[in-house]
Amino acid sequence: MKGEEEPKRPRIAFLGTGLMGAPMARRLLQAGHRVTVWNRDPAKAQALHANKAVVAPTAADAARDADVVFTMLSDGDAVNDVLFNQGVADVLRAGAVVVDTSSIAPPIARRHCELLAARQVHHVDAPVSGGVVGAEAGTLAIMAGGDGAVIEKLANLFGVLGRVTHVGPSGSGQICKLANQQIVAITIGAVAEAMMLVEAGGADRGRFRDAIRGGFAESRILELHGKRMVDRAFEPGGPSRLQLKDLDAVAAMSEMFGLTLPLTSLIRDEFQQFVAEGGGEIDHSGLLLHLETMNDRQGRPVR
Repeated sequence: MKGEEEPKRPRIAFLGTGLMGAPMARRLLQAGHRVTVWNRDPAKAQALHANKAVVAPTAADAARDADVVFTMLSDGDAVNDVLFNQGVADVLRAGAVVVDTSSIAPPIARRHCELLAARQVHHVDAPVSGGVVGAEAGTLAIMAGGDGAVIEKLANLFGVLGRVTHVGPSGSGQICKLANQQIVAITIGAVAEAMMLVEAGGADRGRFRDAIRGGFAESRILELHGKRMVDRAFEPGGPSRLQLKDLDAVAAMSEMFGLTLPLTSLIRDEFQQFVAEGGGEIDHSGLLLHLETMNDRQGRPVR
């Protein structure tokens, strides 16, 4: 209505501006939000100054006076360190919201929620799927666990980054992300094995991928990672060490729940070997390289 004031935009801190965090923070800046950024490697945060981000020297300085603090860090230990050892929790005002978009173990997310609630700070575990491409395009799938009312209030911010779904109480976002990573890892393995088979049989990998697009085997994995395999372009993306970290977390949760997950166990073993052999910083689609090496060792070289 004419004469009404535009709602005040929240003050945002974004902690962790690496492969995923930088494009997410950039999306928020391009949408006109005020964003203060921090990264362990100052150069990665400084790169966002060109997008009008305020660059803070410490995580606590970035979070001071923020209404919403996004974290996109490597694992649960890193998130815990930034929140509780580097002073972020100490500077947050009552009513502020921490949105953890990192992929961490669900019990750690629930513990963070409890510790922040004791300080009257809200917590949403909101891991994402879609990779760097999705982060740049604002098409991430965001799995949010926590208070539904808090998540609803953040709808405009989430909308800049992608599509958010409230999946349940605290920790639910992380368990859904782990399930997502199961599907991703198993499907990468399936596509890689199929690439091995068709080439061994004399077919062209690229044309095979083209031929099955639009059929029952279609997926984003076939589209994006299948192309990486065809082009042999394995720059991360999603480093295999992080894929293994997620599969290790799935194994821990399946043991806690008393579940037997045979396909997940098999693909975890393959990623363990790939990372142990030096593939940790290669994109997870590079599992194909591990299969090729395995077959070469067995005396069945790939054509």
